[in-house]
Amino acid sequence: MTRNHTVAGPASGPGTAPTTSPTAAPAAGQQASPPGNVSQRVVEEMVAAAILAPSMLNTQPWRFRFEPASQTIEVYADPARTLRCADPDGRAVHIACGAALLNLRLAAAAAGRLPVSRLIPAVTERLLLATLRLARPCQAKPDEIELHAAIPHRRTNRSPFSGRPVAPGILAELAEAARVEGAAWHVPDSQETSRLLELARDAERAQLADPGYRAELALWAGGARERDGVPDDVTAPRDPRGAAPVRDFTPARPEPVRYAWFEEQPQLAVLATQSSGRSDWLRAGQALQRVLLTATLRGIAVSPLTQPLETPDAWLVRDPGNGFEYPQMILRIGYGLPVPHSPRRPVTEVLSIAQADGAD
Repeated sequence: MTRNHTVAGPASGPGTAPTTSPTAAPAAGQQASPPGNVSQRVVEEMVAAAILAPSMLNTQPWRFRFEPASQTIEVYADPARTLRCADPDGRAVHIACGAALLNLRLAAAAAGRLPVSRLIPAVTERLLLATLRLARPCQAKPDEIELHAAIPHRRTNRSPFSGRPVAPGILAELAEAARVEGAAWHVPDSQETSRLLELARDAERAQLADPGYRAELALWAGGARERDGVPDDVTAPRDPRGAAPVRDFTPARPEPVRYAWFEEQPQLAVLATQSSGRSDWLRAGQALQRVLLTATLRGIAVSPLTQPLETPDAWLVRDPGNGFEYPQMILRIGYGLPVPHSPRRPVTEVLSIAQADGAD
């Protein structure tokens, strides 16, 4: 697997695909694109792929703006969808938008354009996290086509997994997927796994003692949801033995929706970066999404276990044996049964198109 672009600089690899014509006729109400430009309809299809990225509590904290003149899609954080208690520094927002950017890159390649991305392009505009320029026509690589096809099939699986460990060859593929995007991938041994699970339990107890965090859970999780948040049908069951290796989304509910026996020895992986600034969080998001899509292609179920990274004691997650790195995600991996998808808002709510006069 080879890196197909350069973050925060010119792209170094391809991105074109035979599935969609970038000069297709515009639909009613859409402006016609100049010859050689990508049409608004195709941009909408790209953004439709981008918003299938994961986000903490499924807040979908992103907005997109397309500038037809420069053929550039801008990725913004949506401040109305931040979690002030669970994510006060915005790390999870950046990771989510980074994951959306990876989907956007793959969708651009599948639409027949070389994706040229830049991270944090304007330090004075903090909500603008990245830009993606749709450069020259180019042929997509086979792995880009495969990963793009996996986007609508990716799920966060909070159900119990079987006790079968993930095969070493697949673990190597997941590590390579992270490396391609500039991140490290570690699979801890049983002793380190037990330590991380205990950190997760301690962190969640501390979070649930915070009324602000519980209010955010109540706002974004539980019940029937059609646009965002975590509906009941994708929350985790509760383990009759006690703590399960998943987040409790509905702690105030007197009775759980359902019970299930979780695997006795969960298999974990840690995604880490060399630094921990805003650009690093965006890179971590892209690495996360490439890992998740690769896992989807290999039939591997994944769920996040990031509570320890959401507290002031996040440094405790770091394993001294892995050198001086910054853990960005803890993932539970394994083999599980299919689960429903989480809801998404329509593209029309998250995408704006710049007009010829510069207005949106």
